[in-house]
Amino acid sequence: MLRRLHADQPSAFAFTPANQAWAEAQMTKFPEGRQASAVIPLLWRAQEQEGWLTRPAIEAVADLLGMAYIRVLEVATFYFMFQLQPVGQIAHFQICGTTTCMICGAEDLVSVCKEKIASKPHVISEDGKFSWEEVECLGACANAPMVQIGKDYYEDLTAEKFADLIDQLAAGEVPTPGSQTGRYAAEPATGLTSLQDHEVGKVAFNASVQLAVDLGDTVKRIDGSELPLLTPWLGKVAKSKAAPKAKVKAAAKTKTAKAKAAK
Repeated sequence: MLRRLHADQPSAFAFTPANQAWAEAQMTKFPEGRQASAVIPLLWRAQEQEGWLTRPAIEAVADLLGMAYIRVLEVATFYFMFQLQPVGQIAHFQICGTTTCMICGAEDLVSVCKEKIASKPHVISEDGKFSWEEVECLGACANAPMVQIGKDYYEDLTAEKFADLIDQLAAGEVPTPGSQTGRYAAEPATGLTSLQDHEVGKVAFNASVQLAVDLGDTVKRIDGSELPLLTPWLGKVAKSKAAPKAKVKAAAKTKTAKAKAAK
């Protein structure tokens, strides 16, 4: 599928102060000169802030990481997790339509989207709140069918449960991610057949869902201002030293000159 930047673009992009601090902290995960390795999380944060990934956001991330614009554009257009056009203000639903989910009712979920959101994928609902698309396998086959919103999975859905989930979101509620039938993780739908004496319920939800609930970090992060700066590898916040573009280009020229001399 051909993925292009949307025709209508905002004039500028800037991380909020909280997200800027988060981005700079992410860059410290990597050795000096390797800050480009943070490109995916920074693009994701930009998308979470704006709802979709704009050209100014892509260029801002490139500047922050000292990368050529085309290199960051290559990443943004390669991964379908990045939305290159406007999406619903509240949620963009990604419906897994691959084999297991299809067998278990993904087509019913698509029908709900067509009825309650828009007749075609990537079209925003009339109230501006929602949009949807069908995607390939999201790896939650044991909990099929499922829908992804941002980074959260909503699993074990039926058409009725999914329609109710959309109604909750429209009403300003935040449904708890994970299994919508009460399954803790991916145990058999009929109940555990082994490890029955294991204390599964030490916390209310499995690790992924519990962290999202504890942080209040579900559906869509707006600006990150209410979230902790999660940088356990630092112990404290520290700003990274992004390589300026000039240095990156100079290094590339030096490398090219050495290659020519070697020939």
